Amino acid sequence: MLRRLYDWTMGLAGRRNALWALAAISFVESSVFPIPPDILLIPMVLAARRRAFLIAGVCTVASVLGGAAGYAIGHFLFEAVGRPILDVYGQADGFAEFAEAFNEQGWWLVFGAGLTPFPYKVITIASGATGLDFATFMIASVVARGGRFFIVAGLLYLFGEPIRAFIERWLGPLFVLFVVGLVGGFVAIRYLW
Repeated sequence: MLRRLYDWTMGLAGRRNALWALAAISFVESSVFPIPPDILLIPMVLAARRRAFLIAGVCTVASVLGGAAGYAIGHFLFEAVGRPILDVYGQADGFAEFAEAFNEQGWWLVFGAGLTPFPYKVITIASGATGLDFATFMIASVVARGGRFFIVAGLLYLFGEPIRAFIERWLGPLFVLFVVGLVGGFVAIRYLW
């Protein structure tokens, strides 16, 4: 089944509308969707290495715009939904302390989440909820997401066929590592937040 999914993704990566699909996945992943855009970015670059940097650029722009949407969710919906819940439980003061601590390290938190497998959407929403300076948020997002996607695309551009052979040979274990990393990110949020 995993092999069929891989083959389907590789087929999708070569289609004319693949960039639009990548943009959509990148956008929603930054605000609400749990699956990172790398699942389409990597096969797209492997299928069309000459377009690697265009693909990374589309992924970056859509991801940063999705991050801005996540920021808006945190900013606007937190006041409407989150704050009244905190008031009911008497935790509004605790949130103010959290927001202050978050904003002191905000640039690094956004940068770290944008560059790593850590669920970026959590940081985008928290950035809006805590009122992190929007310009700081956007700069950190552009640097981190662009760095992440352009590094991946650059490595695939330079070493495409050997990496493709490696992925195809070790697809099962690589998938397990991906799932462990994804779940680990959510577990880290649960216990470190």
